[in-house]
Amino acid sequence: MPEYLFFKKGKQTVVLERSDTDLASRLTHQGYKKQFEEVNAADEKHALARFADIRREKRIDQHNFIAGAGAMPLIGVLTAAAVFLLRKK
Repeated sequence: MPEYLFFKKGKQTVVLERSDTDLASRLTHQGYKKQFEEVNAADEKHALARFADIRREKRIDQHNFIAGAGAMPLIGVLTAAAVFLLRKK
C-alpha cells in the first residue's frame, strides 16, 4: 500500500503519494502546509477518510483532556473539604 501525505490550505486538503515530491514542493510554494499525519491506504479516497478519522479522534481527545483538566481541581477541593470535615470529628 502506498503512503500518503496531506497538505492543507484553509479548508482545502490535498492528498499526495509520498513519492510525488515535485507536486509537494509546488504546493508548499503555493502556501499549503504539510500536515503531520501520514497514512498507508489503498487509494487517495481511503487515505482522506483515514485522515478525517484521525482529526476527529484528535478533537475528541482534546475535548476529553480539557474536560478532565477542569474537573480535577474541583475533585481536589471536594476531597480536601471531606478530609477536613471527617478529621474534625
